[in-house]
This record gives sequence, structure tokens and C-alpha cells, in this order.
Amino acid sequence: MTVSDTGTGLEDVVAAREAIGGRLHRTPIFGSATLGALTGGRVFLKAELFQKTGSFKPRGVLNNLAALSPEQRARGAISISAGNHAQALAWGAASEGVDALVVMWQGASEAKIAATRAYGAAVDLEAGNPTEAFERLGELQEQTGRTLVHPFDHPLTIAGQGTVGLEIVEDVPEAATLVVPVGGGGLISGIALAAQGRRVIGVEPELSPAMHEALAAGEPVPVTPKSIADGLSAPFAGEHCLEICRERLERVVLVSEAELEQAFRFLYERAKLAAEPAGAASVAALLARKIPLEQGETVVAIVSGGNVATETAVAILGGE
Repeated sequence: MTVSDTGTGLEDVVAAREAIGGRLHRTPIFGSATLGALTGGRVFLKAELFQKTGSFKPRGVLNNLAALSPEQRARGAISISAGNHAQALAWGAASEGVDALVVMWQGASEAKIAATRAYGAAVDLEAGNPTEAFERLGELQEQTGRTLVHPFDHPLTIAGQGTVGLEIVEDVPEAATLVVPVGGGGLISGIALAAQGRRVIGVEPELSPAMHEALAAGEPVPVTPKSIADGLSAPFAGEHCLEICRERLERVVLVSEAELEQAFRFLYERAKLAAEPAGAASVAALLARKIPLEQGETVVAIVSGGNVATETAVAILGGE
């Protein structure tokens, strides 16, 4: 399978922006002189934590919902998520009058579960971990006839997330490198399609390395996510995502839990951005100097979300 076989290209990302319309924020991009001084580059932060529901996820959700037939809308939508996609689907489905059911798992963020329910979706918590949750998803989809809105591995999801990349290219046309947090791969593969020749580098936690392992093996392989960055806790990389990443990514780097926490504190204290640990992954790689930059090179790091439990934030900020 090649990228063309996935049915996703730059034209699909542009079409996704049209399908989404004006229903989402065009999130801001901030320069960070401090991060630039520490890395030798000219660094910008794409603040997707200011998107509706607190992450980039509504982009892919709305692109999927726009493609539903009347019959599919009547049967409802279903998905799986550690929290950010769950909240996005709950919000998006409610805004379009579509019933939504989200499979989560025991141990998922209580704050994200509560937010998903508050947006209007039903939540299934029968599974004990992410791997069991994907099995539960298949069972419920078969039982209910609902349409799956995949959190990462679907062309419509990928194209929707790619609209982040379109905004970056338009707002910072001189950007040479885009640094992107990676879970299942939907965001980075979409951005890679929209990057138009720019260098794209992924960042994953050492304890949740789904895409890193998939690229090494040449196919998706199961992993057991254990990182504090629960937004990057995919138990495998998406097949569509992998094919795009194989052809368009420079590489995926891994960051430690300590590096994620350091980046979380940096964003809070110096950039005044209340990110979640997953959203801090790109900054973690830059702070750890794991992405070599040319002097003065323009870099955009995506801060992908800000849905962090208060107790988690307090523990990290007090843990220096």
C-alpha cells in the first residue's frame, strides 16, 4: 500500500477545511523567544489547546460527521478514546443532533470522562485497558450498527487533522520544520500531507511508542501505553497513518517522562500555556535537543491539547 492507496492527499485536507467550514477556531501561533534561545532556532508554538473541547480533535470529527448519510446519522456514531477524541466526538455529535457512544477504559482520566458525558455522549467503561477497549469497540459497533468515527486511522480523520498544517503553512510560510506529537498517527499524517515539502518530525513518549515501533517493524505492532501523556496512548499506530508517515516523515523521536514534565512546566511558566502532557511532547523534544536545528531555522511545534486533570498538573508543577 502506498500513500495514494489511502485515498488521502493535500486536496482532501483542503476539502476537509471546506467541510468543517467556520465552526472551529483558527488557533493562534505564538513565537517563543526563550525556546528559540535555548535551541538556536526561531520557534513558534501552534496552540491547539485553544481549539473547541481543548484539542485538535474536533477537526477530524467534524470532517467525519459531514460525510454521514441520513441513515448513518439516525443510527448514531461510536468511537474510542482516552479522552480528547471522546470529548470532540461528544461535542461534534451533539452539535449535529447525532447520538454518540464512546468506549473508554478503566483508569482513563476522570476529568475527561466527565467532560465527555457533559458534552452529551454515553460512555462505556467495561474495558480494563486500551487493548481491551478496541475489542469492546468492535463488539459494540456490531451490536448497535453505529458508524465508527475513528480517532486516528481513517482518511477523513487524517484529512481533518491536516487542517492544522494548512493553517501553519499559511501563517508561518517560512517554517522549515514542523514538530508534532504522535499517538495513533492521525495528526502527524494529516500535517505531513499539508506540509508541502517542509520537514516533519514526530515526537512520542518512550512509554507509548506506537508509531516509532511501527516504523521500525514496517507494520503496526501492539504496544502497552504507560506514559503520563495519556493523549498519546494509542495501543498501535494506524495503517493509513503509517503509510503516510513512512513516505513523508523525517523521523520520530522519543522523549522520557522527565522530559515531558520539564516541557509541561516550561509551557506553563514561560509560555503561559496550560497544556496537557501530551500537548507538551513537541516542546519536550526541542528542550532536550533531540531535534538538531540550523542556526535561525524556523520551527513550529504543535501544542496539541490542554485537557489535563488538576491533580496531574499540580503534581508535575510541584515536582521539580
